[in-house]
Amino acid sequence: MIRTLLLDTEGHSHTGGEELIADWREQSDSRIWIDLQGVAPEGQRALLEEFDCHPLAIIDAQRERHPPKIEEFKTHTLIIYRGISSFDAELNYAPQQVAFFIGDRFMISLHPSLAMSIDRMWGQDGSKLLGQSSGQLALKIMHLSAGFYLESLLEFETQLSDLEDGLIEAGNDSLMKQIISYKSRLVKMRRIFNYHQAITQELMAYDYDHLPRENAETLHAVNDVHERFERLYSLTQMYYDICGDLVDGYISISSHQLNITMRVLTVITAIFVPLGFLAGLYGMNFAYIPELGYHYGYFVLLGVMAVIATSLIWLFRRKGWM
Repeated sequence: MIRTLLLDTEGHSHTGGEELIADWREQSDSRIWIDLQGVAPEGQRALLEEFDCHPLAIIDAQRERHPPKIEEFKTHTLIIYRGISSFDAELNYAPQQVAFFIGDRFMISLHPSLAMSIDRMWGQDGSKLLGQSSGQLALKIMHLSAGFYLESLLEFETQLSDLEDGLIEAGNDSLMKQIISYKSRLVKMRRIFNYHQAITQELMAYDYDHLPRENAETLHAVNDVHERFERLYSLTQMYYDICGDLVDGYISISSHQLNITMRVLTVITAIFVPLGFLAGLYGMNFAYIPELGYHYGYFVLLGVMAVIATSLIWLFRRKGWM
């Protein structure tokens, strides 16, 4: 799907398809945003070449799972980042690569499927920011995308708190598997946000023709995006550490319970070993064992065994083992 948003020389916005590109070319002071969603690679390349986009930039934008980056070319600046098509409080998310070609009078966004941030910006808000600059429009889309991540992460905090309470009250292997699954997802998200932090740090450190730091509004937008990705990175790191602490805590509790069980079994074994020795001694099939002829021998043996067992129980209780 190809959709376009044209801001004409009089400041009026128009939405449509490829036909608006011709109007943009005729109006020297107009601006245009072209959104390519799920367009075939050949169609993408043909349109991007019309706008004199660099061949290497086109290759990077069309490459699957390219790391987020920013690179400046003669006629445009390329930004590649990880957008999202869906995200929930369980950290189930579907990331997708989004590429921006930012020129003086145009911005081209490229993504394989529905992008929540781009869809929200399309329309009046998009035309307003496009009127300011293409770079600010791209930064606002990234800011919105970070906002979607942030909303779901904050919802996950409640989920994590409930999980922590459940683990303390009745920890089990099912909860442990869930926590480990969260850790795996958080690692992937942390890596994405680390890439995004690197992009915004570059924008803050270097001057790009289409994202100039001298422009106060652009610098403010860059700072806002950087702060959001910085917060996202710190939140994912914090939640990852919490999940790790929960795993360590569960392992400690399990080890403690295992130690208690082993201690009880050890005490039982220690009590029955001497009793078993006596029972085995007098159970041997020798022809003559003097004590067997004693009339009260059986009761004496039971008494000795009872004394031994009682003494061991008293000793273990005194030492705090029971």
